[in-house]
Amino acid sequence: MTHIGKYSFSKLFRPLCVSSRRTEQADIFSAMFSQQKKPSSNLAAFREHFAKSKHIVVLTGAGVSAESGVPTFRGAGGLWRKWNAPELASPLAFAENPSLVWEFYHYRREVMLSKEPNKGHKAIAECEKRLKKQGRRVVVITQNIDELHKRAGSENIIELHGSLFRVRCGKCGDVTVNKDSPICPALKGKGAPDPSAEDARIPVDQLPKCKKAGCGGLLRPDVVWFGEGLDPVVLQNADKELNECDLCLVVGTSSVVYPAAMFAPTVAERGVPVAEFNTEATPATSGFGFHFKGPAGENLPGALARHKSEPK
Repeated sequence: MTHIGKYSFSKLFRPLCVSSRRTEQADIFSAMFSQQKKPSSNLAAFREHFAKSKHIVVLTGAGVSAESGVPTFRGAGGLWRKWNAPELASPLAFAENPSLVWEFYHYRREVMLSKEPNKGHKAIAECEKRLKKQGRRVVVITQNIDELHKRAGSENIIELHGSLFRVRCGKCGDVTVNKDSPICPALKGKGAPDPSAEDARIPVDQLPKCKKAGCGGLLRPDVVWFGEGLDPVVLQNADKELNECDLCLVVGTSSVVYPAAMFAPTVAERGVPVAEFNTEATPATSGFGFHFKGPAGENLPGALARHKSEPK
């Protein structure tokens, strides 16, 4: 297992969870960054690091997609009907009430089909395309499952938590891309987020089913649910990029969901410049070299624009 500084990514191979271990998290960050100074908001200084970087990793979370109008289901008022995401996004919830869980994900899929990438997504994609011609690498490691980075034009994407537009069969394990709207006839018009909406109570035999010959098993969204571990191959790929990067951007993430919460702090620990672009400070902010407060759609275009040293 790869080690960075005195921290090993083996510690990050734990089930996905919102950090209820706030004290543990605070202690880890405090130990890693006890000697760090207050992050800089000097864009010109950041741009000098950007101009010299050959391998950039951009870590993104729900905040960047929130600017496209995507619900986060996190924090005050972040409910679907009367539930928050952890209550529905779990193997237990799906086993107990697959109809309700599919209503929730059907709603999210339909919402995403009406949203478009914002200036933040586009700035990252444009930067990747431009720097590729210079022999430089930009990789997005995202916690988001909405595929907005892909739609914006990014190609080097590691989806830590899967995708809303892939499904996995619970019987044969087959994973396929699925952008049908609705995903099955029984879900048409269902999934209203209003707290007064009644559960559809769709029979299991009418929920999305595997189309592989001879199977017909019940499909589930190909996403990582709370209580599940991340795909080791996906983590291995992320590990490789994080170890090789010479600049890291943290965009729109609350730094409270493991293992992604520790990615940037661990990179910063080995002396790599880390710049956070967020609307507010996070538990990890004090350990980063840069912090730019505000919407990513406002700050990223200028931060990632062509530098004067780049060839035209």
